[in-house]
Amino acid sequence: MKRLVTALVAVSVGLCACGGGGGTSTSTSSASPQAQITIAPLTPQVRAGSTQQFTAQVSNSTSGVAWAVNGTAGGNSALGTIDANGLYTAPTSLPTPNTITVSASLSSNSSVTANTVATLLNPVPAIASASVTAITSGDYAVTVTGSGFVSGATLMLGSNAIPTTVVSPTSLTAQALGVAANTPLLFQVANPNPGAANSNSVTVAATNVVSANVTANSRLLDQASWGPTIADIAHVQKVGFEGWINEQFAAPLTQIPLPPVTLPTYCSTSVACAQQSFFQDALVGPDQLRQRVAFALSQIFVISAVEIPRGDALASYFNMLAQDAFTNYLTIMKDVTLSGGMGTYLNMVNSDKPNTAIGQIANENYARELMQLFTLGTELLNPDGTPILDPISGQPSQPYSELQVQAFAKAYTGWTYARSDGTTPSFPNNTQYFGAPMVPLDAHHDMSTKAVLSGVTLPAGQTAQQDLDGALQNIFNHPNVGPFVARQLILHLVSSNPSPAYIARVAAVFNNNGSGTRGDMKAVIQAILMDSEARRGDSPANALPSDGHLREPVLYITNLLRGLNVQPSDPNAFASSLQGFGSNMGQRVMYSPSVFNYFSPDYVIPNTTIFGPEFQLLTTATTIVRQNFVDSVVRNGLGGGTQIDLTSLSNLAQNPQQLVDTLDATFTHGALPSADKSQIVSAVNAVAASNPQARARLAVYLITSSSQYQVIR
Repeated sequence: MKRLVTALVAVSVGLCACGGGGGTSTSTSSASPQAQITIAPLTPQVRAGSTQQFTAQVSNSTSGVAWAVNGTAGGNSALGTIDANGLYTAPTSLPTPNTITVSASLSSNSSVTANTVATLLNPVPAIASASVTAITSGDYAVTVTGSGFVSGATLMLGSNAIPTTVVSPTSLTAQALGVAANTPLLFQVANPNPGAANSNSVTVAATNVVSANVTANSRLLDQASWGPTIADIAHVQKVGFEGWINEQFAAPLTQIPLPPVTLPTYCSTSVACAQQSFFQDALVGPDQLRQRVAFALSQIFVISAVEIPRGDALASYFNMLAQDAFTNYLTIMKDVTLSGGMGTYLNMVNSDKPNTAIGQIANENYARELMQLFTLGTELLNPDGTPILDPISGQPSQPYSELQVQAFAKAYTGWTYARSDGTTPSFPNNTQYFGAPMVPLDAHHDMSTKAVLSGVTLPAGQTAQQDLDGALQNIFNHPNVGPFVARQLILHLVSSNPSPAYIARVAAVFNNNGSGTRGDMKAVIQAILMDSEARRGDSPANALPSDGHLREPVLYITNLLRGLNVQPSDPNAFASSLQGFGSNMGQRVMYSPSVFNYFSPDYVIPNTTIFGPEFQLLTTATTIVRQNFVDSVVRNGLGGGTQIDLTSLSNLAQNPQQLVDTLDATFTHGALPSADKSQIVSAVNAVAASNPQARARLAVYLITSSSQYQVIR
């Protein structure tokens, strides 16, 4: 009862204190002072990746505090984190804007809060080591390892900034062009504002400079990537051919974004989006070899936006080929077969079992093209790819018959589009969905026996999946597949005219990778690139006139831009511009005019006996477009906010011979004939020395529009 009276008095006093009028309070008590928090330091500056200790002083309360960053308890990876003791860890890269608000609130009353604003700065870079590779006399590729390198960091050679690429926070590459020979090289790294800071200095003595085998390294990169760069040439010198190939086998996969991936943009129905991502990945993606092989596969297993104008279809299909590029050829065959894109393009989707009562037959389109264009070809082949001739007629024999096409067509019946929610679709399902492989409905599958290749019969009563697996395995095991695939891949990567012996060596690896596995793509790719015939031109004196192949338009575009280290500010608009040039050269990416690709693998250059598939695209009109493309590059006419920085080449312009040697190393494998070099040097000398940009533009134009550059030897 005493406690109740005391409580009532306290309430009464409180009410009287708040009231007006003539009443007089008899209480002399007053409210407790409000609790307050003070944070220190008040306006700190914190470098990315480092820590800052915050303290909170609390008056008029014994409660502890809870910490937050920009209102998020404990912070997050993008803004930095703060622990229960006030230790803040800044993110490794700066947010936009580069300020964050640190808050301390009473644990017992979150409305009592204090804030302070911290400014985040770029870290102080540090160099651990630097290595230098000589590309030509006075031209070097530099690799620096260390820590704290951020986007926009610049390598300083003495007091001069040189063209720099930040590979990661711990690695960067750069070009040092026109340096006096046999001089020590002094480097620092400078990070950009906010918080610009220079690293420690490191000196590389001239005696520690490695000389690159430019011709060999550049040729490998021309065959196996979207184009050599000076940094790549130096890296191949460091790790060796097989080391580089193995690195590429392990490189992270680059793919075209598709929903539900959370990215600023993804490719849904727009083919242009898929095309843009294709070019961006080609220019800067780390998995250069994978993407080159995937592009070659896309020209063997062709689908086209001409018939399927859907970005999600093309993106899913190209992603699948990239994913499978280093697996097994049988895996590629299976995934292509069940791709919704291929099912649409060659009509396997919704192919129903035959029904004689209504005159319905299994669709034969995919069954025929899988054998004719993707696996076997049109002639029985020897192991070296030459045709097997009939002993009586002397003519080649077909590897399959029309009856076998019909049998395979029946084996592929009963497949339709999957549903996006994973439920079982009806048949036919005409809702196109390209985010998952096609699915079987056995009620619509032909379950009769099927006489396929090599005397094999698929038994009656099999499911759609069983028949498909058996049919693909049957084709995969045919002896034609090894030499057929070997020649196709060699044509796209190395040479339009491989010798039968070269094809036979690669086909043998396809048949057996050395461990009893057939169709191992890694083994096949390595065999193609490391074969003595592929490496023959590493010594220019050993090259044959029929070696190599014409750069198809896409390779012409990407090679030139990678060689000049082009990095657009608006990648989408830039890629659209490239797509326009490619289309006008005869190769609109993802828009093959037919299932037979942009050009035939059996196209013979007119008035010769030499195969030249890509020459099928070379006309008077497309030749001019090629020249105009180079002109647009050197005159900054590509659009999309792209500025081609020729500063480093302009710095060489006072010495035209060195300028031409540098471009020769990057673009023509260091093997440009001396007579051609002399003519180009003379042309550059004819331009006023007071206009070094014009000299650089002319030298780039003359070399990259030349026939020596346009043909990859």
